[in-house]
Amino acid sequence: MTNFWRSGDIIAWRGIYRNRIWHAMPTFVIKDTPQELVLAVLPGTVCKVDKDYGKKNGKRIWDFRDIDWKLDDFIWHTNRLLFILEPEKYYSTNLFWNHEENKFIGYYVNFQHPFRKTHCGIDALDLELDIDIEPDLSFRWKDVDDYYRAIACGIISSECTQGIEAAKPEILKRLEERRYPFDGSWLDWMPDPDWSPPTLPENWDKI
Repeated sequence: MTNFWRSGDIIAWRGIYRNRIWHAMPTFVIKDTPQELVLAVLPGTVCKVDKDYGKKNGKRIWDFRDIDWKLDDFIWHTNRLLFILEPEKYYSTNLFWNHEENKFIGYYVNFQHPFRKTHCGIDALDLELDIDIEPDLSFRWKDVDDYYRAIACGIISSECTQGIEAAKPEILKRLEERRYPFDGSWLDWMPDPDWSPPTLPENWDKI
């Protein structure tokens, strides 16, 4: 799809696994250009996720290779987020603030399928591996074991691993040189004060 959304539009960010919805999050569009798509999430936003996903001792995505799952409500809380997505990239760059204190917490690189625009928003499934980045741009790799297990389980394809491996030096170079989006250009961003947590758009549950 080649349409561009306007600032303030509400769209769904969905993860699709086995041709079914794995999660869905309503987001505000902040910016949509040929170079990037920037989305925001506010505390209080009701998302749809597998009822066991992410819980302590709960199941992971590879546990659902041969069984079905049920979506349940999950209320995003505490932090507001910006997601910066670039076409064809195997990652998004995320910025976190404590919403009540308006305190910047840090950046987070989430490796995922390149996003695809749909009738209700975008689809981009998480690929386990992450980089947790402090405000001073020091960082640590996260969920490395989960990433390799997902590869071994066949959930992450060789095409995806190639895309991720190609993205790693690009991200690290941006960090080292403090290049966009790690140049501080988004640090003063604030949501529109009239916005309230959005709800999922119509037909978000249609594949």
